[in-house]
Amino acid sequence: MEVVTFRFPTRIRCGVGARRSLESFAAAGPVKRPLLVTDGGLLTTEAYALAAEQMDRIWPRSWQSFSGVHANPREQDVDDAWQVFRGERCDAVIGLGGGSALDAAKALRLRPAFPQRPLSQVPLDGLPERLTPMCAIPTTAGTGSEVGRSAVITLAETGQKAVIGADSMLPELAILDPELTRGLPPHLTAATGMDAMTHAVEAYVCPMYHPMCDGIALEAIRMVRTFLPLAVSDGSDLDARMQMLVTASMGAVAFQKDLGAAHSLAHPLSTEFGVQHGLANAIVLPHVVRFNGEADASLYTRVADALALEAAEDPAPQVAEFLEKLNRTIGITQRLRDLDVPRDSLPKLSRLAIADPCHRTNPRPCSEGDLRELYEKAW
Repeated sequence: MEVVTFRFPTRIRCGVGARRSLESFAAAGPVKRPLLVTDGGLLTTEAYALAAEQMDRIWPRSWQSFSGVHANPREQDVDDAWQVFRGERCDAVIGLGGGSALDAAKALRLRPAFPQRPLSQVPLDGLPERLTPMCAIPTTAGTGSEVGRSAVITLAETGQKAVIGADSMLPELAILDPELTRGLPPHLTAATGMDAMTHAVEAYVCPMYHPMCDGIALEAIRMVRTFLPLAVSDGSDLDARMQMLVTASMGAVAFQKDLGAAHSLAHPLSTEFGVQHGLANAIVLPHVVRFNGEADASLYTRVADALALEAAEDPAPQVAEFLEKLNRTIGITQRLRDLDVPRDSLPKLSRLAIADPCHRTNPRPCSEGDLRELYEKAW
């Protein structure tokens, strides 16, 4: 067996009111003038108001804000945030929002280190051991970007999503405060929750050796099964909200192993048609489970256990049916056609999907034709 590395270094503060941990972040720097990176849609929410109130207490009249992050963050978003960071002489980054805002915030930290280089030319193997201090505060429970070492950014040069990652990009602190997700509407609670489910399922069946991630993935699957329907049906259930925040972080820790074909199918749906990433994953995942199960009936045995399904000789169809039923229960559509994805776009989507690296660690090898067939089934 080749030598592998296991690492779980993130410092996480979780619980109702955990946003007050920004005080320890301020003291550790010390941080005098942070830039809050978020998206414009968050500015009128309770989550933003609660976070801003805490920042006003710690950094009265000195913290700055950038709210120009798109739903699928672009290199230009990072460049625009860098102009504010540099112009206002900021000394730290606080990411507030979903995966897009947190990814943009993480990528922003590369610019002070290499101010003259575009993101595509930053030498990731030559980064300093410590970048600009960062605290990540998720307001959705899905991507787990707060515990990740990478950012997914659409590059200007190619127009395609790229994964930019290095150990030093890991935030110094992640704050999981369920009060900041309380106002998330049911459809986004559902979609982001299924993103966490997809991370855990794909990580577990990924054929890389990482037994610690396997254990975390299986527990994350159980937790999504238990708590996502509760969080969708009652957004004020702070316990369910808290459990889903932790689950999202667990899913992201688990996919240190890597991911699979569902993510290769989902990424072009976001860049080409603006489909929310978790929603795209939720639609394609059952079809990928069936596809993988055709090659190895044992792949999903423990996934089925985590979903509390009865033992079966071939558990993959059971798991796929459970995921489809869960989608229906929480209000997620089953078809790409319902999202205005035209059928004649599937050949192009398939070409983009085969170029995406995630399918390379799928347990069953995929051809472009396989991915086209999976899109057809999801359409």
